[in-house]
Amino acid sequence: MGWKKFGPLGPTLDPKIVETSPWVRWKYNSIDNDIRGEDKIMYLNDYRRLLLGLLLLSIVCSVAGCAGPKKTATELSPPLTARPFTDPVTNMEFAFVQGGCFQMGNTFGDGEPDEKPVHEVCVGDFYLGKYEVTQEQWQTVMGSNPSQFKGYGSNYPVEMVSWDDVQEFISRLNQKSGKRFRLPTEAEWEYAARSGGKREKWPGTSREGKLGQYAWYDENSAGRTHRVGEKRPNGLGLYDMTGNVWEWCSDWYGENYYQSSPRNNPEGPGSGSYKVLRGGSWSPYPRDVRAAFRLRNAPTYRGDSSGFRLGVSAR
Repeated sequence: MGWKKFGPLGPTLDPKIVETSPWVRWKYNSIDNDIRGEDKIMYLNDYRRLLLGLLLLSIVCSVAGCAGPKKTATELSPPLTARPFTDPVTNMEFAFVQGGCFQMGNTFGDGEPDEKPVHEVCVGDFYLGKYEVTQEQWQTVMGSNPSQFKGYGSNYPVEMVSWDDVQEFISRLNQKSGKRFRLPTEAEWEYAARSGGKREKWPGTSREGKLGQYAWYDENSAGRTHRVGEKRPNGLGLYDMTGNVWEWCSDWYGENYYQSSPRNNPEGPGSGSYKVLRGGSWSPYPRDVRAAFRLRNAPTYRGDSSGFRLGVSAR
């Protein structure tokens, strides 16, 4: 712009700059290029007005917000307060999941009828357990361990727990912790599993050849569960979102629910006979551990491949 350096009362100008401008008149001394007396005053006044205007603009933007280009959920930065946290009662670790909109359902065209139609869903901010709830954590809250695979280690996922059992676990934990833990909704679960709504066939990858890096399933599980967190996490740092144990969600199952699902924070049908499970387990084939695959079972059902992870709203 032609500024050379700062003089006693402001920046000096390159001699090649035009002598006048639309908003202030400049004159030069041919010896040192300094602005002359009355023009220095004029320059300083306009300089002060400019600074005052910028200050007022910054205040307005900080209070009301300034419009800018619309960003997608993956481009937004989480608020400074959105930090992972650990529940002191159970030592469960929770990751922050920034809400956003995504295309929910079978986006690859090879799924089940109840995974269609693909539809836009938006979820709010929430926290989700980094790991499936372990046998040790269940024991801490409930005083017993119902798992079939209890002889391998306390950091294995708890199983043989029904949806109703999980509600009792949550009630007791909330009393001890003062928090409001809950199961994630089906929409929240799929959004988090797909690394924040990305187009991923399995949580963390869309390549079947890499599935074994993320999941314990039929081809590598040896017919049992495994310690949580041994496989690679997905893009949000969540482990075992595919394979190991099925994960209960809060929703009632509706075969045709996607045809009428609300766009914002859907919570499933108001009633039903079955609850939703997601993510697959140690026993299914790759098709059934996809991020979009939906399983259903009675809320009283207990199985050696059914577990859960907890969520909690961010607000």
